[in-house]
Amino acid sequence: MRSFVVLTRPSSSSVLSSRTAAAGRINNLSRHFSTSRFIMAPISKETDFLVIGGGSGGLASARAASGKFGVKSMVIEGGRLGGTCVNVGCVPKKVTFNAAAIAETIHEAKAYGFSIQETAPFDWTSFKHKRDAYIKRLNGIYERNLANDKVEYVAGWAKLLSKNQVEVALNDGSKAVVNAKKILIAVGGHPHIPPQIPGSEHGINSDGFFDIETLPKKVAIVGAGYIAVEFAGMFNSLGVETHLFIRHPTFLRNFDPMIQEAVTKNYEHLGVKVHKESLTNKVDKDEATGKLTLHYTEAGAEGTLSDVDHLIWAIGRTPNVANLGLESAGVKTLENGYIAVDEYQNTNVENIYSLGDVTGKVELTPVAIAAGRKLAARLFGPEQFRNAKLDYSNIPSVVFSHPEVGSIGLTEPQAVEKYGRENLKIYKTSFTAMYYAMMEPDQKGPTSYKLICHGPEEKIVGLHILGLGSGEMLQGFGVAIKMGATKADFDSCVAIHPTSAEELVTLK
Repeated sequence: MRSFVVLTRPSSSSVLSSRTAAAGRINNLSRHFSTSRFIMAPISKETDFLVIGGGSGGLASARAASGKFGVKSMVIEGGRLGGTCVNVGCVPKKVTFNAAAIAETIHEAKAYGFSIQETAPFDWTSFKHKRDAYIKRLNGIYERNLANDKVEYVAGWAKLLSKNQVEVALNDGSKAVVNAKKILIAVGGHPHIPPQIPGSEHGINSDGFFDIETLPKKVAIVGAGYIAVEFAGMFNSLGVETHLFIRHPTFLRNFDPMIQEAVTKNYEHLGVKVHKESLTNKVDKDEATGKLTLHYTEAGAEGTLSDVDHLIWAIGRTPNVANLGLESAGVKTLENGYIAVDEYQNTNVENIYSLGDVTGKVELTPVAIAAGRKLAARLFGPEQFRNAKLDYSNIPSVVFSHPEVGSIGLTEPQAVEKYGRENLKIYKTSFTAMYYAMMEPDQKGPTSYKLICHGPEEKIVGLHILGLGSGEMLQGFGVAIKMGATKADFDSCVAIHPTSAEELVTLK
């Protein structure tokens, strides 16, 4: 899920009944086997570095400050350690994607001469419980890592009282006040509240996907971002009748048009029912069966979808800023609610910093981790790190869609706007990966690559790929792009044959 630092994750019921975000932060402490330990003994009254939020970015920063630079550090987190990514994001999502990939492989095995007969359907419930157990183990590992780096972990909810003071509502019911020389806010975000239409509360948000106990027969997903697209692809591969409702003709609209068009087309080919230019107007629930009926418009025409087991709202995320006491400390937020920070993660208040999803910059787990470590080095490390900061340009990202998508740098429209069409050269190719050589035409998935080059030296300013293995493939090419690679640099690398990746160093 791309991944995120989070102070809390509101429960589906609290979100869908439009309770305040603050109430959501308090009310969902144990909906998923929380492993947070309740601190019964008195906690430290003073610390050098206090981190609000036990997600990826906050943990990385606190551990670096304490374990690497010897700074007295504290992490305050009332939910499960690891944030959105570990608990309801990228980690359990990727495990589910792996299950979907195995289902696809079983289906495709016949083309390679295998005769595989399933003796029972996919056991979603057992899979879900094993996935939950894996996440619980990760929660424990995160807690042990804090102990190993001598970071004080406090299970509770923090609220700023001033620029150097925090009140903590501990999970054991007591309260404490902690004075801190420096404070980092890394509380992440939570799913958007669904639109205010009749019956919207009958759906679940993207967090609720990981609560589903039995494999549904029919699902409806509203959203066009990577979360909605990944969910739709996984459900479809596991044999679920999947309906995806999007507002435009394509999804993944923040990606290059090549990706938008190719992946949208492939989803339709794979059997996902993509409802384009659609708007959900009403949701009815049959109390006897629990089934849902969606009323919607699609390209101007009215439509209904009945017998839906789950409706999932995957329509974006909101920063977790409610009830944090930002006003008491004077911390400024942007119009959209994100905490305002500069390039060094400084807020407008001296000695208060923020990073990760709550700042709205690039909402990816590795970004928050890198920013957290850079901040710790700048604040507490030797002189050589005094100007350390994360470079937010050319950050690679992947969507675990069908097929996988990888992207780094500018999209073609962005490059045209920045440099002008006349100053660009676009290299692209579409082909059939060798994996599909033994399969019938209707079983073959797409593969497309694009390089966007600027200037006479043809510096690569954008790289976009879709096809098998794109997620793993992009990391290495991302290093090259970050180093300022040109088309000539790519051409100078001898191809590895036979691979799909070789096409990127042989483009004409």
